[in-house]
Amino acid sequence: MAWKAYAISLLPGLLLTVVIACISILLSQLLGLKELNPLLLAVILGIGCRYALNLPSTCRPGVQFAMKRVLKLAVILLGVGEILTVGPMGVVLILLSATSTYYLTCWLGSVLHINRKLTQLIAAGTSICGASAVVAANAVVEGSEEDITYAIATITGFGTLAMLTYPLMASLFGLSPQFFGIWCGMSIHEVAQVIATAFQNGTASGDLATITKLTRVLLVIPMVISLSYQNSRASLPEGKRSSYISIPWFVLFFCGLVMINSLNIIPDNIKASVLIGNKFLLCMALAAMGLETSLGQLKRLGMKPIYLAGLSWLFLSSTSLVMIQLLTSF
Repeated sequence: MAWKAYAISLLPGLLLTVVIACISILLSQLLGLKELNPLLLAVILGIGCRYALNLPSTCRPGVQFAMKRVLKLAVILLGVGEILTVGPMGVVLILLSATSTYYLTCWLGSVLHINRKLTQLIAAGTSICGASAVVAANAVVEGSEEDITYAIATITGFGTLAMLTYPLMASLFGLSPQFFGIWCGMSIHEVAQVIATAFQNGTASGDLATITKLTRVLLVIPMVISLSYQNSRASLPEGKRSSYISIPWFVLFFCGLVMINSLNIIPDNIKASVLIGNKFLLCMALAAMGLETSLGQLKRLGMKPIYLAGLSWLFLSSTSLVMIQLLTSF
């Protein structure tokens, strides 16, 4: 039957992404590498395999399937994550800092003449939740493999820099554990990076940082809907653009899963298992993107996206610091 032949054609590429995903997760768990993002490792290993194996044509169908279909499933399953809030004022601060960072990044990208899709991916990753936001955003942006790789690499790099510099800033400015925790959650890119940084300053900082960060992660829903609207309009001729919003099907499933999860009816052990499995699916999708990435194209993108990601991070870090200071001064 046709579907059997199609399924068989997917096997070589899917098996290759599975192997790369396993290796990336194992490497990230090695002593001294626990905070190394397995998603970034999956991309790097994928690029390496592309050139080492010269990617056989038999692998292409499975790699493409992982890059598109597996990716969308992984985005849906992100809705099983912990649902926590920081109160109305905290939500307002998170919304203001994330939104202003996103739009400033998009504006800077146009000023620097960086392509729109790469700019949107960097804006999403910086303002919301790092590599996961880049992956979710790309499901509607549909940037090139080089755009995704560059966005994840720059965002991971500046998130790592935050891990090294924030504890020094805490002691330099005498930040309280509460102040420091909220600041980490509002401005550091990855959840793992937030936790690793904030808990250096004590349990109070770590707990507040985690709650703040997970609340910020929920902004991925309006972000993806907004990007879908922007990109659907951009693809139409000027005279045919309307106010119609096209919401991708996988976003609807994601929202539904978030709502179900908020009712606290999913057992913790099931949620934990789903999240572990979903990390694996994300690594598969990113491995596929690495396998499709051309180093020549990456080189042609130049240094400007790094400047963009750096300026975006500095803006988010400084504005969130000022906002928290203003709030605590009242």
